[in-house]
Amino acid sequence: MPILEYRLTAGRHSDDQIGELLLASARLYAEVLKSPLDRVRVTATLHQPQHAVVAGRLVSDGAPSAPFFHFLVLEGRPVEECQALITGFTDLVVSTLGVDRSLVRGGCWPIPPQLWGIAGTPASVMRAQEVAARAAAAAAAAPGG
Repeated sequence: MPILEYRLTAGRHSDDQIGELLLASARLYAEVLKSPLDRVRVTATLHQPQHAVVAGRLVSDGAPSAPFFHFLVLEGRPVEECQALITGFTDLVVSTLGVDRSLVRGGCWPIPPQLWGIAGTPASVMRAQEVAARAAAAAAAAPGG
């Protein structure tokens, strides 16, 4: 379920920089959540400078680009993981895009598992199936199992 979206100003960063940001973010997300990388989704949405306002001014009129991001986690994740991701994603924006740290904003949106779908099935059901499968595998592997 790990999904991260960056909002960036078009024309301020190269495709290579954005690609590096997305790939590094996917690795960080998987590492912090201890999630398989194949479950991670990271995107960048680009806004035209004339369609973005920072500090009361259009970016096209000289306001600075101020990237922001939001990411999803299933409810129940430790707040420390969410905070580590906020810091880590901010660090990546600063290091890969060269943005002033004070301009970066980001947030974590916890989602109840019964309200998140994976292949059309609620995550709560998927979790229960995974727990049952692990328990069955452990029982089968146990001596006398």
